[in-house]
Amino acid sequence: MVRCGLACWRCRWLLPLLLGLAIILGIIALSGRGWLESAEAPYVRQASLWSDCIKTSPGDMNWACRSLMQFSWGRAAAATYLVGFIILIICFALAVIAFSIEILRFNFVRGIGGLLFVVAAFQIIGLVIYPVKFTEEIPLTGSNMFSWAYGFGWASTIIAIGCAFFFCCLPNWEDEVLGNIKPIYYDSERI
Repeated sequence: MVRCGLACWRCRWLLPLLLGLAIILGIIALSGRGWLESAEAPYVRQASLWSDCIKTSPGDMNWACRSLMQFSWGRAAAATYLVGFIILIICFALAVIAFSIEILRFNFVRGIGGLLFVVAAFQIIGLVIYPVKFTEEIPLTGSNMFSWAYGFGWASTIIAIGCAFFFCCLPNWEDEVLGNIKPIYYDSERI
C-alpha cells in the first residue's frame, strides 16, 4: 500500500521561497559583469547593466570602462529593472506576512499576484531595452554574446511570472493551503 498525502498546507512556504530565489537571481543580475561578453577566450569586452569595459589590447590586463548611465537608454534599462526588483522585494515581504499571520488569511494574495505581473512588466522592459539599444549605439567588434548575468535577469523575471499566476489562483484553494480540509490519501490498491 502506497500512501501519498496531498496536504497543501505543508507547501505554503514554497511561493515565498521562490520569490526569495528570484530576489537572489535579481541581485546577481544587478551586480554581475556578464551581461555582454566577447565570445573569445581572452575576453576583450565585459558589460554590465551599469558599465561597458573593453581591453585596450589583447595582452593587456587593464580595462577601459565607461558608464552606460551617460546614455538615456542605459538609465532607462537600469531604472526599469531596478524598479521591478524593488517591487519584487515588497512582494516577498507581503508574501511572508500573508502566510505567517493567520488573521489576514489570503485577503491580499491576489494583490501580490498583480504586483508580480507589474514586476515582470518592468523587468521585461529593462531586459529588452538593454540588448536592443546596446547593439544599436555601441560598436561591437568580434563575436559577442549576452551572458550569464543577463540570463539571471531573465530567470528572475520568469520566476516572478510563474509566482504571479500561482498567487492569483491561490485564493481558490484557500482551505487546502491553510489546512482546513483533511488531506486526501490515494490508495494504490483501490486505483
